[in-house]
Formats: sequence, C-alpha cells, structure tokens
Amino acid sequence: MPNKDDDKRTLGPVKGDFITPPEIEERDEQEDALPLQEEFWQPPTRFGSIPVEKEPLGWDRRKGYRKLFPSVYLPFQVVDRIQFGHPTLEPNQLFWGDNLHVMRQLPSESIDLIYIDPPFFSGRQYNVIFGDQNELRSFSDIWEGGMPGYLIWLNARLYEMKRLLKKTGSIYVHCDWHASHYIKVEMDKIFGISSFKNEIVWCYSIGGKSKLTFGRKHDVIFFYTKTDSYFFDSKGATISRKANSHMKVGIDKEGRKFQEKKDSKTQKVYRYYLDEGKIAEDYWTDIETLNREDAQRIGYPTQKPEDLIERIVKTSSPDEGVIADFFCGGGTTPAVAQRLGRRWIACDQSRVAVAITADRLTRQVEEQIGRLFPVPDFSIEHWGVYEARRLAKAPVEQFRAFVLKCFGAVQEIEKIDKIDTSLKLKNGKPDNTNQIEIHGYKGAIPVWVGEPDQKKAVTATDVQQFANAMRKTIRYRQDNLRDGIMLAWAFRPDAVEAAERLRRLEHTDLNFIRLDMIRIDSPRFREHVTALSTDNADYMNFLTFVQPPKVEVGYKRIAPLTYKFDVSETVVLNAGAKIINVQWDFDYDKRFSSTQGYSFVRSSKKEPELQAQYVFTTDGKKRIACKVQDDMGGEGLWVSEIEVK
Repeated sequence: MPNKDDDKRTLGPVKGDFITPPEIEERDEQEDALPLQEEFWQPPTRFGSIPVEKEPLGWDRRKGYRKLFPSVYLPFQVVDRIQFGHPTLEPNQLFWGDNLHVMRQLPSESIDLIYIDPPFFSGRQYNVIFGDQNELRSFSDIWEGGMPGYLIWLNARLYEMKRLLKKTGSIYVHCDWHASHYIKVEMDKIFGISSFKNEIVWCYSIGGKSKLTFGRKHDVIFFYTKTDSYFFDSKGATISRKANSHMKVGIDKEGRKFQEKKDSKTQKVYRYYLDEGKIAEDYWTDIETLNREDAQRIGYPTQKPEDLIERIVKTSSPDEGVIADFFCGGGTTPAVAQRLGRRWIACDQSRVAVAITADRLTRQVEEQIGRLFPVPDFSIEHWGVYEARRLAKAPVEQFRAFVLKCFGAVQEIEKIDKIDTSLKLKNGKPDNTNQIEIHGYKGAIPVWVGEPDQKKAVTATDVQQFANAMRKTIRYRQDNLRDGIMLAWAFRPDAVEAAERLRRLEHTDLNFIRLDMIRIDSPRFREHVTALSTDNADYMNFLTFVQPPKVEVGYKRIAPLTYKFDVSETVVLNAGAKIINVQWDFDYDKRFSSTQGYSFVRSSKKEPELQAQYVFTTDGKKRIACKVQDDMGGEGLWVSEIEVK
C-alpha cells in the first residue's frame, strides 16, 4: 500500500492560455531499462544455439523506441477550461493529439492507474470510428506490416505508460482474441513477468454469434503493475457471493445466511456469510456490455460500460489518485474517475472524440445532484494541431513564446536600443519603449516573431529594425554571424523587398544581413519536425494550424414546441476538409453541454446528421448552441436565442 507521499501528482501548471510542458532532455532509453529476466528467457542449452528474442518488438538497444518514433516536443495549446466553480483546484487535463508524443511530455511516476482500450487488431474499418483525418492516418500506420507493425506501434506507447506510472501504479490493457496472445508476450518483456498479475476474461452475452465457430463472447484485460509493491483495494473488487450447491445454507441467530466448510485434515470449520461478498475471480460475468438502447450509449460501437471501469478504478487507485486513459474514445474512463473523486488525464487522436468526451464530462457534473466533493475544472489542450484564431488572440508575449517553441527555437529576449539619434528623452533618460527586440535563437541564428493578429503583416520598417538589432549583438560583431529569421503570419511586399536589399549588400558592403522570412502556417515552418520522419512514423501532419468552420444554422417551427434545425449551410474554412460531427445544446447556459442524444448522431450511411429535430417542453425564449467539427480538427460554435411557440 502506498504512503501519503506516493499520492502526490504533477499535472502541469497552467500559464495563461497555454500550458508549459516540462523541458525533457533527450536521454538514453536505457535509463528506463527493460526488466532483467535472463533466467526466464534463457536459451535451452540442450538444443544448441537457438536465438531467443528477449526484448520487445521494435526496441533498439541504444535509442529504444526513439529510433522508430523520434521525439517531437511541441507546446500544448489550452483551447478551453471548463469551469465548475473551484478555480483553486488543479484542473484535470483532456488532450487532443498523438498520445505517444503527449505522454513523452508528461512527468515520470505521476499516475496511479492507467486503463487503455486501444484499437483492436481487427481491421481498419472496424476501428475507424470518428473519421478524423488524424484517425485515418494513424490506423493506416498501425496495420502497415501486419501484426508486427501493430505491436511495435503499441509497444512504444506501453513503454511510455510504464515510465508514467508511480512505483505503486497499475496498468490494465483491454484487447480481444485478435492480438491478446501477442500483446501478453510483449508486455511480459516491457513490464516483466513478475509484474503480470491477471488475465481478466470479461464475459458478456451480446453479440459474437456464429454458425461456424463457438460464439466469441469475451474480451481480455491484462493487469500489470509497475513494481511488486502496488496499490490494490480488495473492497473495490468485491462481488456478491452465491451459495455453492454442494454446501448447505445455514442461518445464524441474527438471521444472516451462511455456508460452512470443514477442512478434512485440520477439522477446522470455515464459515462464509453470503452477504459479505467475495473478491472477484479473473473471469467477470456480472457486467454486461452495452446494448443499443442503453442510457449510457453515446453512439459509437466500442463504448465500454461504466461498471467495468468503476471496478478497475476502485480496486487499483487510491482516493483522489490520478487515473489516465490515452485512448479515451467517448470518455468513459475520465467520466468514472470524475464521478469517483479521482483526478484524471485523458487523450485521444480524434478531435471528435475529445469534443464528445468534454461534452460528456460537463453534462455529468451538471446532472449530478448533491455532490459530496468539489469537482475540479478541466482543460482541453491540443498538441500538434493548433487553432490559429485562438492563437491570434493570445497576448503577444505568450504568442511569441508559443511560436518559438513550435519552431524549435529557444526563447531568449534581447532588448536593444535603436540608434541614439532616434531615442527620445523621458525624465532625462532614454525612452526604452522605443527598443528593438530579438525574441529567440535557433542555434546561433537570431529569431524575430511578428504580431499575433493575422491581419498585421510584417513591414519594411520591421525588417530594417530587426537588421539593426542583429548588428548590435555580440555574435554579429565577434563571430560575423549575419543570418536572421523572421517568423510571421504574413509579409508585406515592401518587407520582402527590404530583405532583398539587405541581402544584395553581401557583394558590395560588409554591413549586409541575410534574412529568412518564414510564414508560420507554411511547410518551411515545420521542416524541423518533418525532417524527423522515418519509414515507420509519418510526421508530415504534425504541427499544423486550423481554422474553425463558420457555423450557419437555419431553423423553422414544424409543430407546436417542435423545431427543425439545419447546419448544411456551414462553411468549412480548412482546405479539403468536411463536416464530420454536429453537437446540439438546446438549453445553452455559459457551458456547452449537448442535449442527451445530440452529441454523436449518425445517419444510416454512418455520415453525420446535419439536421436535428427537437421538441421543447415549454415555450418562451430559449438559448440554443451548436458545435460543428470538421475532419481536420476545426471546431466552430454558433449560439442564438429563439422564441419558442
């Protein structure tokens, strides 16, 4: 059992609109070495020299999984903070982005329990649930090369999860018959044979019918721990005890039913009270999978019941412990963790999944009556795909720090006075508000970042001032470093011409400056990321900026209190994108919380429904909100007040 100090958490400090990820140095993966299991994997000498693979698939002895999946450290953009009235509590975190790279920027030994329900190795179409382009690309990578490719993809993530677990932590990996046997072998190598605790067989009655085989009516959940000293609360695993048919039932003086068993050797009598329950076996038959009409259903096929997750959370996490799910889908794990008073971290590669999860968590708090504990806020944070409009509204200092981080540059602000003749005096001293700034360095090259406002293009004056600032740096004077980089949303023609004039001096004047002008939303801006791409990891789509759809909603009254809404006139602003999900809140009040049944609605062709019909319970003024997501990650919000008759 862990002590109180083991229960401390680090979820990352929120600073303004952005979260500052920890600076994680490139390290040899051997610092988090695989477990030593020489005896278990020892080759049989009687058969001669037989090769035995002791390490998990994809592991490189020098670089670990960073050889196949190089590290990319990009900032997190906090796009929203859902508030529940307790601002002093540390917020929970919901991430949208590639979970491998999100996990690499989280602190080691900070999580008590990880539950994941990753894509099963059951076919591409079955696993593509939301239809985001990120989801489609990722699943294409997963199945490249068959089962080994899938296992390498999963192993890299399991390795990071092991790093994130506290020493008293546990991990539960949910899979099915397609790959469970292979996953077990890989987890034995990553976590260690001694860390394996259970193969839980979750049995259910729905689905799995066949006329050619026995019906497939179970999933497998592997339970591993970080060390042999792990948290396990048997009360959370307690189920009702049923009377054994071969034992007689008795009733004591207090009216309690019991059964007794006598040990044939010691003649000792053991009494079992039926109302005390027992610790569940490793096959679970008392939790049914969700049917189509279940109230928990939010519309996608792989959703797991809350009772299943609740048993795991109660058993393997302390009160107020940190629970994580890096394939959160529709948000069952964070919803259960939030309801049970645990802290949580959730992540998914689908923008729609993150939107549905946020919606579910918000609605849960709003519907929860008589809460016994304060519910912390939660932040929604993006990694790699950023909302350009929100970024453009950030304070200039935060914007510049964010852009430099994305560009792979180091923030190092240098304030340099303009030439003396241009300085004004203020109280007898130079007015330092008239200064030029160098905002950072990429290697030895000075970097300047423009304004957050996308309409404010860089001017010729900006170019000349940055060139003058460079000339005043020690590196320019001592090392003759004359290259500079300007980053901005746009450059005016006169700025481009001014930079060209500076470059032309290279052949005639030692005072020349070479300026590289790079648009923030251009392929050149993310060259340092795409350069990391390997045959097994396509990074081309990391680091992109998206625009929200311009949501247009039409509506009409079709019967008393009954209205029909239509978003088909919505304009998608991201090139090549299409609407992929629509959410409706027919009682909007400050926080968006979709009306039950209007969060993930699909037509018979599995396309998003662009129309919705709703029957209000009363007439009068109603505030309606609609969220629309496109398949590139853009999300737009429409809010209006209508008079219901």
